[in-house]
Amino acid sequence: MKIDEKYKVTGMSCAACSARVNKAVANLKGVKEVNVNLLTNSMTVTYDDNLTSDDIINAVTKAGYGAELISENKESKSHSSLEEEFVDNETPRLLRRLIISLILLIPLVYLGMGYMLNWPIGELRNKVMVLALIEMFIALTIMVVNKKFFISGSKAILHGGPNMDTLVMLGSGVAFIYSLIMMFFIAAIPDKGHMYMMNISFETAGMVPTLITIGKTLESYSKGKTTNAIKSLLNLAPKSANVIRNDAEISIPLEEVILGDVFIVRPGESIPVDGEIISGISSVDESALTGESMPIDKNVGDIVKSATINKNGVLTCKAIRVGEETTLNQIIKMVETASSSKAKISRIADKIAGIFVPIVIGIALIVFGGWMIFGGNFVKSHTDIHSSLLSYSIERAIAVLVISCPCALGLATPVAIMVGNGKGAKSGILFKNASTMEEAGKIDYLILDKTGTITKGEPKVSDIKVIGNHSEEELLSLAYSLEYSSEHPLSLAIKELAKERGIKNLEVNDFIAISGRGIKGKINKDIVLGGNIKFMEENNLPIKEISSLIDSLSNQGKTPLIFAKNNEIIGVIAVSDVLKEDSKEAIRLIKGLGIIPIMLTGDNQKAANYIAKEVGIDYVISDVLPEGKLDIINEMKKYGKVAMVGDGINDAASLTASDIGIAIGKGSDIAIESASIVLMKSTLMDAYRAIRLSQQTLLNIKENLFWAFFYNLIMIPIAAGAFSGLGLYKVAPWMGSAAMALSSVFVVTNALRLNLFKPYKEKHKKREMKIPEILNKQYEPCDIGGKSMKKEIKVEGMMCMHCVAHVKGALEKVPGVTNVEVSLDNKNALVEGTADDAALIKAIEDAGYQAKI
Repeated sequence: MKIDEKYKVTGMSCAACSARVNKAVANLKGVKEVNVNLLTNSMTVTYDDNLTSDDIINAVTKAGYGAELISENKESKSHSSLEEEFVDNETPRLLRRLIISLILLIPLVYLGMGYMLNWPIGELRNKVMVLALIEMFIALTIMVVNKKFFISGSKAILHGGPNMDTLVMLGSGVAFIYSLIMMFFIAAIPDKGHMYMMNISFETAGMVPTLITIGKTLESYSKGKTTNAIKSLLNLAPKSANVIRNDAEISIPLEEVILGDVFIVRPGESIPVDGEIISGISSVDESALTGESMPIDKNVGDIVKSATINKNGVLTCKAIRVGEETTLNQIIKMVETASSSKAKISRIADKIAGIFVPIVIGIALIVFGGWMIFGGNFVKSHTDIHSSLLSYSIERAIAVLVISCPCALGLATPVAIMVGNGKGAKSGILFKNASTMEEAGKIDYLILDKTGTITKGEPKVSDIKVIGNHSEEELLSLAYSLEYSSEHPLSLAIKELAKERGIKNLEVNDFIAISGRGIKGKINKDIVLGGNIKFMEENNLPIKEISSLIDSLSNQGKTPLIFAKNNEIIGVIAVSDVLKEDSKEAIRLIKGLGIIPIMLTGDNQKAANYIAKEVGIDYVISDVLPEGKLDIINEMKKYGKVAMVGDGINDAASLTASDIGIAIGKGSDIAIESASIVLMKSTLMDAYRAIRLSQQTLLNIKENLFWAFFYNLIMIPIAAGAFSGLGLYKVAPWMGSAAMALSSVFVVTNALRLNLFKPYKEKHKKREMKIPEILNKQYEPCDIGGKSMKKEIKVEGMMCMHCVAHVKGALEKVPGVTNVEVSLDNKNALVEGTADDAALIKAIEDAGYQAKI
C-alpha cells in the first residue's frame, strides 16, 4: 500500500539544501516519490507501508535539517490554524535582523572606508589598534545578529552538504579571520601598523551577511506575495456560522458545523459551508470560486457553496459538505498540492543545485591559488599601493563565494508554479499538479465532448413525431417511463417535458440500458425500446420508413430518439441542445494557437456535423461508444500530445487516458476526479485560458532558469577576476553580496509578473497546424460548410418536363448548390454542393413535390 504524506522542513536556505533533503529521503528503500519545495519549505513523500514517517524524519535529520509531519486531517484543525500555516512569520524576523545589522554597518563602513579615504575620524587615525578593535567588535556583533548563516553553514559542512549559508559563512568568516591576523601584525610590528591597517576588511565581514539579509528579506516578502492566492481563498470563508440548534439560532465557529446542520445566511453574508437550500429564494455571487461575475439565481433544492455571497433573500440551508470536504477547502487543497509538486523542467536545476555549492567552493580555492601563483605583477601594477597579493587573492576568493547564488536556481520553478496556480484559481481554473501546468501549453490536439462541453448540456425536446395510429400522449408516456431510470442529458429533457404535461410514470420491468445505444424494458406486458438507429437495427426494427425523418432532424442539429413497442416503431422524439455563448470564439482562439480541435461524440454524424459547423470545428468523430473514445485517444497520442475536455461519467476513462484531462466543473464528480485540470465555470473559453496560462507560466520558468544560470555563469568569472584585462578587477566582496541578494529577488519578482498576465492581450507564437494521418484517412472533416458532396434525392410527383424544370430551379436557389441534374425517368435529382439535406428537401417540398434522400 502506498502512503502519501506532507512534511514541514526546517533549516533549508537554498536549492542545495532542498536537493540534499530530496536525495536523503529518495535513497530510503521503499520511497516512490519525493518533492521538496524550497518556496513553501515543505516536502511531499510517497512511500510503501514498510517505512514509517519516523524513518523519513530521521533521514532528513541526518542530512542536517528538521522535519515535522503535517496532519492531513484538516477537519480537526480550526479555520484560524489553517490561516496560520500561511502567515508570513519569516519576513518580520528578517526585518528585525536587517535593521540592527544596518545600524551597526553604517559606522563600521564609515570607519573602515574613512581610514583608507582620509575621511574625518579624529584621533582614531593615529590609534590604528584601537580603530581595528572597534571595527572588530562591530563586525563581530553583526555576525552574531546574523548567526543563523554561520550555524546553518557549519552544520551543512559537518553533514557533508554545504549550502548557500556555507558560502556566506566562508565569505564573511575568511574576511574576519584575515583581518584578525592583520591585527596581530599591527600589535607585533607597530611601525608598519598603517600598512597592515589598509588590508583589514572587517567591513567586508559585516557587509556580506548584512547585504545577504537585505536580499533574504526582500525575497521572503516577495515569496509571501506568491501565496496571496491561498490566503485570499482562506479569507473568503466566514469565521462562524448561524445554525439552528434546539430550535434556536446560535452562532458557532466554522469548524464546529457538522453534516446535516441547518444554517441561515442573510443578504450580504458569506455562505459558511456547502449546503442545499431548504427554504428561500436569492441570487448568489460565486465569483470568488468560479470567476463568474454574474450572480446565480438559487431556489429550493439548489446547491450553495462555501465562501460564496448571498446577495438578496434569506436562505435556510442544510449542510451537505463541511470541513475538508467543502468546495473552498477542496480548491485550497488542489492549489496547495499543485504548488508543492514539481515540474519536469525543474529536474535540471535540481541536479545542478546538488553539486553547485561544492563546485563554487572549489572555484574559490582555485581562484585564490591562481592569483597567489600568477597574479603578482598584475596586483602591483593595477591595485592600490598598500594592497598585498595575499589580500587581493583572498578578496577575489571571497567575491566568488558571495556572488554565486544557488537560491535563484531553487526558486526559479516553484515561485512561478505558485503564482501561476494562484492566478488560475482566481479565474476558476484549477491545475492539480505542477506537471499539468507545465504540459498543458504543449498540447497538439484538443478532443472535445459535445454535450455539456461545446453545448450547454441542457437539451430540450424540440419535436415529437408519432408514427402510425399511436397518440402523442402514448408516445411521451412510454418514453417518460422508460427514460425515468436514466440520467443521460437526453433522458432528462424527456422527463422534464413529461412532468410539465402532467404525464404519469408507468412501472417498468426488466429494464436494460446499453451504453451508447439505448434502453429497453417491459411496460404493461409490452416490450418497449428507445434509442438510436443502430439500437433499432440491432433489434431488427424497420427504420427505412423513418430514415428521411431521422435525416431531416439530424441535419438541423437535433438528436432523434426512436421508440418502439412490440417490434413496431411508434414515434420519434427529437432533442436539441444549444451552444454555449463562447464556444465559437473559444474554438477560434484555440485554433489560433496551432492546436487542432476534434469533436468526439456518441451522437449521430449529422447532428455532430451541424454543431461542428456552428463552432468552426473541422474534424468530427461521431457515433462513438465510451470505450471507442478511449481507443481513439490512445491512437491520437501516437501523433502528438492530446488533451480531452469532458463532463460526463462516460468521459472519465478518456480524461484519465489523455495526456491532459480537462473536466468541466459542473460535470460529474467522477469526471472531475479523473481530470488533471478542472474548469469551475464550465466554459470552453477557460480551456483556452488554461492553455495560455500554462504557456506563460512555462515561459516564466524558462526566464527564471535562464537568469539563474546566466547570472552565475557570468558573475562568478567576473568576481574571480577572469576579465581583469578589461578593467573588471575591482569587484569587491560587498558588491558580490549585493548582486547575490538581488538575484533571488529578481527571480521572485519576475514570477509575480504572472499576476498581470492577460491571455487575450499578450502576443503569442502561432504554431503550424499539423494534420495527422489518422484524421486524413479514417475520419472525414466536417462535411457541412466547406466540403462539396454529391447527393441523390428521390422526387415523387413529377409528371412532365415542366415539373423537372420546376424542381431544378428550386434546387438551384438553395445556398451551397453548385450543380443540379433532374431525371424524369429515374424520378430523382442529383445535387452537388455543400447544402445540407434539410434545405434540399424543404426546397423540393415547397415546390409542391415529395422528396426523400
